Amino acid sequence: MSTQEKPWFKNYPEPTARQLNYPDHSLPFFLEQAAREFPNREAIHFMGKRLSYRELLHDVYRMANALDTLGVQKGERVAIMLANSPQAVIAYYAVLILGGVVVQTNPMYKERELEHQLSDSEAETIICLDLVYNQVAKVRPRTSLKRIIVTSIKDYLPFPKNWLYPLKLKKDGLQVNVPYGSDDVYAFSGLMKKALPTPVECRVESMEEIALLQYTGGTTGLAKGAMLTHRNTIVNVVQCGAWMHKGERGKEKVLGIVPFFHVYGMTVVMNYAVYMAATMVLLPRFNVDDTLKTIQSERPTLFPGAPTMYIALINHPDIRKYDLSSIEACMSGSAPLPLVVQEKFEKLTGGRLVEGYGLTETSPVTHGNPIWEKRKHGSIGLPWPDTDARVVDLETGEELEPGGVGVIEVKGPQVMKGYWKREEETAKVIRDGWFNTGDIGTMDDEGYFYIMDRQKDLIIAGGFNIYPREVEEVLYDHPAIQEAAVIGVPDPYRGETVKAFIVPKKGQELTEEELNAYCRDKLANYKVPRLYEFREELPKTTVGKVLRRALLEEEKKKLDASEEAEKSVENR
Repeated sequence: MSTQEKPWFKNYPEPTARQLNYPDHSLPFFLEQAAREFPNREAIHFMGKRLSYRELLHDVYRMANALDTLGVQKGERVAIMLANSPQAVIAYYAVLILGGVVVQTNPMYKERELEHQLSDSEAETIICLDLVYNQVAKVRPRTSLKRIIVTSIKDYLPFPKNWLYPLKLKKDGLQVNVPYGSDDVYAFSGLMKKALPTPVECRVESMEEIALLQYTGGTTGLAKGAMLTHRNTIVNVVQCGAWMHKGERGKEKVLGIVPFFHVYGMTVVMNYAVYMAATMVLLPRFNVDDTLKTIQSERPTLFPGAPTMYIALINHPDIRKYDLSSIEACMSGSAPLPLVVQEKFEKLTGGRLVEGYGLTETSPVTHGNPIWEKRKHGSIGLPWPDTDARVVDLETGEELEPGGVGVIEVKGPQVMKGYWKREEETAKVIRDGWFNTGDIGTMDDEGYFYIMDRQKDLIIAGGFNIYPREVEEVLYDHPAIQEAAVIGVPDPYRGETVKAFIVPKKGQELTEEELNAYCRDKLANYKVPRLYEFREELPKTTVGKVLRRALLEEEKKKLDASEEAEKSVENR
């Protein structure tokens, strides 16, 4: 099938070209361009603190010069473990403008998860929040870390919030004593004060040089680092701009709640906002009341998010007291978008809410429903410009005709270079430029794609990817557990939630409360099972492999029976 014959082109938004032009430079060029063309335009609003593009660029130069003084080299991996904040944006672009490689790290990670990521990436520097310093310090001896740069949320809060913030932490028992000035531990604010905003120029080969190691998990092992080049990230940002064709440079406001340590938030919020010289309205975490107040006061035009966010908002008891009419477009990702959520949210805002699709390995977006043109509920939409997609047979790998069900594969300039230090695993998923998504789906005759199931046992809860094997390994470490299996079960709010099936060792007794406390100590909260079921045995194959699929089928039967019982009661 030639480029001209792709069925999705006839449904493309009219202003969006099938093929785009991509500048050949490093990603920070967009920031320098925005600061040059819109120097006084507000770049960041953060809890009352406001930074213009001129000020943001100067702060990025300061941090880049500070990192250079500390000895950070071109190509060196630098971990960033921050919530959405001005520091997260500054650190990200400072590392890239210096020619370093960003390793985005989830601040919710426990020691085990953090140690693996730091060790695997061989990061020598980390920029982190003071609230997670103790975790970083504990794993440091088992990693390559040479220096730790610590910041606090208060560093970019306006008065009197910056004065009140430490008092609140003390009241909540969250105060952390960081040993600044010793053992190569530095204060972010101190480095910024000493450094000059002298422009930094580091030429990179955008097609080849890595900008990011973005970690993604798998059911067959620990998280892998997807090597995303400057070209990959630039391409996806330009594609995003072309798809949201009604956006105007220097005029938009993007609500930044999706975390920047997640590739979706990094591209569709942070990088896109900078590309468009838009204002980033940042919140460090999702809170329904704070989000509603922020939308009403700051009037964002774009709101990228996950279905759980929209669900929480439309179900807020005082939702109609807030004016949400500024929102013009929302791209929902990370999980399926229920139709009722889409319809209610659009009625409340007057804007458009559509579903898209992507993966860490594709920077991340590959598909999206047209925002203002024809869309289809239940579909992930059409392949983006310069992106090819197909459905192939599970067994033969041959391309299927429209309507056929198989594995979705994609090809495009946003597809990663490969997995960091894992050539064999890279070869398994990328063949002749085609990336195997691992998702089972279909394409209709108009070129709209649909996800039917997941080839892997990936669980998506509240927009977060959860990998059963990782949770199972933690459970197996419990001295009273003989066997464990983890699956995702339907959840009306989170999309899916984690359920663990436990076989205790003979003579051992376990409770849900005990396991919950145990898991919360070893896993990020979103990975902790919400449901437990104790059994004498688990279903297995003849060679002893646990059949997760059998457990999923059992849960489906229970759900179907429950729904039938409810219908029976209603019909009486």
